[in-house]
Amino acid sequence: MVTVTAVQTFNNLINGEWVASSSGNTFDSTNPAQVTDIVGRFQASVEADVLLAMESAERAFAAWRNTAPSKRAEILYKAADLLEAGLEQYAEELTREEGKTLASSRMEVKRSAQTLRYYASEGLNVSGSTLPSDDPTTFVYTRKEPLGVVTVITPWNFPISIPVRKIAPALVTGNTVVFKPASDTPLIALRLVEVLHLAGLPAGVINFVTGSASRTGTPLVTHPAVKAVTFTGSTGAGETINKAVRLSTRVQLELGGKNPLVVLEDADIDLAVELAIKAGFELTGQACTGTSRVIVMDEVHDLFVQQLIAKTEALTIGNGLYKGIEIGPLANQSQLSNVLDYVAIGQAEGATLAFGGEHLADGEYANGYFVRPAIFTNVTPKMRIAQEEIFGPVISIIRVSSFKEAIEIANDIEYGLSAAICTSDPNRAQYFIQHIQAGIVKVNRPTTGVAYNAPFGGVKMSSTATYRESGRTAVDFYTQEKTVYHGVQSIE
Repeated sequence: MVTVTAVQTFNNLINGEWVASSSGNTFDSTNPAQVTDIVGRFQASVEADVLLAMESAERAFAAWRNTAPSKRAEILYKAADLLEAGLEQYAEELTREEGKTLASSRMEVKRSAQTLRYYASEGLNVSGSTLPSDDPTTFVYTRKEPLGVVTVITPWNFPISIPVRKIAPALVTGNTVVFKPASDTPLIALRLVEVLHLAGLPAGVINFVTGSASRTGTPLVTHPAVKAVTFTGSTGAGETINKAVRLSTRVQLELGGKNPLVVLEDADIDLAVELAIKAGFELTGQACTGTSRVIVMDEVHDLFVQQLIAKTEALTIGNGLYKGIEIGPLANQSQLSNVLDYVAIGQAEGATLAFGGEHLADGEYANGYFVRPAIFTNVTPKMRIAQEEIFGPVISIIRVSSFKEAIEIANDIEYGLSAAICTSDPNRAQYFIQHIQAGIVKVNRPTTGVAYNAPFGGVKMSSTATYRESGRTAVDFYTQEKTVYHGVQSIE
């Protein structure tokens, strides 16, 4: 358990120096399970701070792009070692700051170290290609080069693993970075920057500013030095960024989801219930890939609902730092209000609140943002709770009478991030894979959970669908291809 001490103030990192904001103002990051617990005090940055960070990154680019790939990889390997060495401290801080269980925080920190190592290795494989030429005196080839300054803007739900999968490929390919994390989780983001700094990144290669998007956002995406913006967050915020960037700025946006789990009549119902709970509730529903719609065949609907309620009722809710806790708090007051609002909306729309949905505010829950996971039945596909991203522990169950109807309803949504099916029929599983409109498809697996060496991204309003994150293809976003025609003289 963490011993609460005097509140520490943390600074921005600009040009290799930890500095206070020019605004002179700070903000507190608090524990969503115990809001009186202040995790840390951070800089309330303004545009002037971002401009300094941009200038620093721009100056550092020339030397960093010419740094040996093996040296860049060496720094990422060392940063991974430092992350693992501080695993317990970082996991506790992550849980205090975001609310997820300590076990989930440990997994996230470990995964982040693995991602650093993966891209350290991939950085040594970045290459162009040679092309046949009709002219025997011309050698035609391509080379991949870094873009320049990359802006990284990340959310609070995976506050170290999402930044790592953006920052690591950016750095290893020779780009410099200006990083602004979510204001709900600045400490674990700072720890990532800290280990990269300690691992030997030269001054200015990574710059770190904290604060609200309203005070920092414009230069982060419009500054002339910015060659790429990578953002994960809400679809609305992503659309705003997409409209603001310069024509020459590369953009990567990973946005919202309203992910379905389709349960067929031949499914293993115990497994289906496990998948729904894991993807819908395990992270307090705060995952863009989380299951928020379960589309169930009529033959097994009642049994599925009965078992889902029984399993959900048994979940232990509380402070993620305590042993045995399975569901932590929501991340902030806004999240709590949003979930409670949608519970009320679902009831007003005529859906049946079969279980949960209440604000837990007494006893051990009195100073946190706790809600009991909610299960709605009698949900129709056009209800708001079946169409809009809630980003909380709310599952809407939709009854269907055919496999075709299930796929039509699953696709009848503006999002297309992740989708799963639970079935024992390989033919229908394959049909689902081919016809579902989603960037990630799972068979007898939860909609959440992705491999760091596999591409990640959605379709429709879930993504710009330009460049995928994660895996080998992620490197493409951070490099540009130059085509070279090299004339050679005949020696004959």
